[in-house]
Amino acid sequence: MDDYGDKKSPGDAVIQADHNRDFAPESEVTRHGQEHDARDMRRLGRKQEVKRRFRFFSIVGYMVILASTWEGALVSTIFSLPNGGTAGTIWMTLIASLGMLTSTLSMAEMASISPTAGGQYHWVSEFAPPKLQKPLSYAVGWMAALGWQTAMPAVAYTAAIQVIALIATVDADYVIQGWHGALLTIAFVTFAILFNMFAINKLPLIEGLVVIIHLFGFFAFVVVLWVTGPRTPGSVTFTTFADEYGWGSPGLAMLVSIVGPAAALIGADAAVHLAEELQDASYVLPRAMITSALINYATAFVTVISLVSAIGPNLEEVLATSTGQPWVEIVRLATGSQTATIVLVVLVCFQYTFTSINPVTTSSRQLWALARDKGIPFHHFLSKVDSRNNVPQNAVIVTLCTTIIVSLIIIGSSIAFNIILSICNVSLIASYLICIATFLAKRVRSKGDLPARKFSLGRFGLPLNIAALAWLSLLLVFLLFPAAPHPEPAGMNWACLMFGVVILFAFGWYAVRARHEYDGPVEYMREDM
Repeated sequence: MDDYGDKKSPGDAVIQADHNRDFAPESEVTRHGQEHDARDMRRLGRKQEVKRRFRFFSIVGYMVILASTWEGALVSTIFSLPNGGTAGTIWMTLIASLGMLTSTLSMAEMASISPTAGGQYHWVSEFAPPKLQKPLSYAVGWMAALGWQTAMPAVAYTAAIQVIALIATVDADYVIQGWHGALLTIAFVTFAILFNMFAINKLPLIEGLVVIIHLFGFFAFVVVLWVTGPRTPGSVTFTTFADEYGWGSPGLAMLVSIVGPAAALIGADAAVHLAEELQDASYVLPRAMITSALINYATAFVTVISLVSAIGPNLEEVLATSTGQPWVEIVRLATGSQTATIVLVVLVCFQYTFTSINPVTTSSRQLWALARDKGIPFHHFLSKVDSRNNVPQNAVIVTLCTTIIVSLIIIGSSIAFNIILSICNVSLIASYLICIATFLAKRVRSKGDLPARKFSLGRFGLPLNIAALAWLSLLLVFLLFPAAPHPEPAGMNWACLMFGVVILFAFGWYAVRARHEYDGPVEYMREDM
């Protein structure tokens, strides 16, 4: 490794008691992984504390279930159809898939160089110019933590509103109340937390079973919509744009609608934070990231085409549905059967029940990694790993508490809750943007002479990194747009303000204490590995 500037050499005093960087004997590390994993952990300056329970197929299944993109594509139509219409929904899903693929490829190469639970903030620490390594990696660590801690209530709430849509489908007189969503969200996250605490070793097996149901469910939905839905000509579906909210331009409305498909596709770093629980991580992780991305993007795109093609002339009725979920109304109109609609909604609810498990795993591991580097308050408590199940249980419990607190906001205002959830997307996209930018700068400075890795983009690396930065910059801008023009204060997108408040708090803590404790992961890396 190079570009360490005036910092002490990573080969000097890497093992410090006050930093808990003592290495276990290599034979002990190998029992938790392969020889390649032991070497990677030694180079990264890490002690193997968690069990390497995942392999290629189980980690692919993990990412496929966490993303649940065809289910997410159903839900995101509530954002896309009013802004852009059927054509805008289709084309922006395609653009979002291609854009996110460039980001995934860029991060896959970084993951092969440094497969660590720290993910983005570790890569920034390793690749940023020396003077920026410490403060920039600290900021990115907080962005990723904020993104994944708010992702957990986002997924649980999405599951909750599918259950509410099911109830509304069964009972036409049902009136949706805010506290219903709050309690259901807490129920989903409690289930996910308990699973992560007491059944985590069964997760790879469960993922395999659920991913089979996930794929069969995809084909069931597509076949039902193709067979029973109206035959809307492709010349209409692919060319009909809409501006229901009055942006004044279908093009601008379509760009605003990119938030919907992008939200269903965000999460390329999900498996990265489980790198220390994956066998042969430097080889398997990047390939698993790309494999799952291709599966997710393909199923999402086919689902969107199938769904919007089944709308026919019923767009206004679909958007005004009493269930709160346009996709449920599309299925009901297509099948003409309440029973069939209920069965398909139950399938989606089942999928989201297990989808809620994975964000807990990812968010707790990311929080644990940042605590391990003393980047957050109470890091001694949060960095502990339970010796019985090799899980950072304290980080899992904090994730539960955070989610419950955020979920209670639904009782007062679902709008306020949605604003908080939008921070998830903003935070994660900002962390992707910064880590890829530092990697691109490193690539240019070193003239392509990057550290050894088992996955390389080769000569395509530079253009793919540039394309990823262009896409993420565009997406970040429109993630900060309100849902409709000329909003009242309650309808504003306050994500930028709230994101800024958290970052200000982070650097307040940095000024008071973290700058004396947080050194950045690069400080502990071994240069001679």
